[in-house]
Amino acid sequence: MFSFCTDPSVLPDWQWFACYLTTNTHFSLYRSVLVVMTLLAIVAPLALALGFAGALAMRSGNFLLRGIGKTYVSMVRGVPDIIFFLFVPIAIDQLVEFILHRIRCPDWEGSVWRGNDFVVCAQAKVPLASSPAWVHDLWGFTLAVTAFALVFGAFAANTLAGAMAAVPRAQMETAEAYGMTRAQAFRRVMLPQLWVYALPGLSNLWMILTKATPLLFLLGIQDIVYWARELGGAKTSLFLYPHPDWRVWYFLGVLIFYLLLTWVSQKVLDRLMDRLSHGQATAAGEAQRRAAA
Repeated sequence: MFSFCTDPSVLPDWQWFACYLTTNTHFSLYRSVLVVMTLLAIVAPLALALGFAGALAMRSGNFLLRGIGKTYVSMVRGVPDIIFFLFVPIAIDQLVEFILHRIRCPDWEGSVWRGNDFVVCAQAKVPLASSPAWVHDLWGFTLAVTAFALVFGAFAANTLAGAMAAVPRAQMETAEAYGMTRAQAFRRVMLPQLWVYALPGLSNLWMILTKATPLLFLLGIQDIVYWARELGGAKTSLFLYPHPDWRVWYFLGVLIFYLLLTWVSQKVLDRLMDRLSHGQATAAGEAQRRAAA
């Protein structure tokens, strides 16, 4: 990046580090921070939407919907998260390839399952072998997002269902007595209040989600943990920038990144909780009224 980086072996320390920290591989490390932030930005609303749908299904008067909602939440909560993070991408990937295989290769003879191998025709591979690298990366990232959203959506559903139950039933009955439909009562009475009860649980879920992002490393995505391990390992004289084992320093940087992320998140969530509690008949709302008196 710098003009003096032609021969790192003769550079003084500060110039050596300036060149070392601006190599292409280090820019991959910096870009991996964006990968983590992008994952959080996409998964959080998806998980919340799934959670809201799951909570409504759990409280539905329809037996089938209620069964689907409770099965989804119970199954995800009862199985270790890492199992879903590893199973969902593989299952979705093979399901999509199987469907494409049946469409694009109708003359295929034999089963796609051959012992422990799953074999489809070349036209059914997702992505195609001829696809550029970014397409493969995008597909892997999409599978990871799906796995994260399904797992955290189940926990969000349980939290939101509890928040809906915490809103006094008498308020809903009063709204309906005034002529509101159930949908109107839900939108005007329950929806504005349930977030006060749900936010503590959702904030904890957000913190857990941020701490779960290093699992991208297990899914084959080159995230911040992957690059910290790769760049921190000892490099011999065969490399342009040889150095001893610096993994402790790289992982210390990862630690600081996550601490800053959770600290900023907590500040934002605290302010959001104060705003939502204003005027509400909750402990936080009562504390605000006493403080203002």
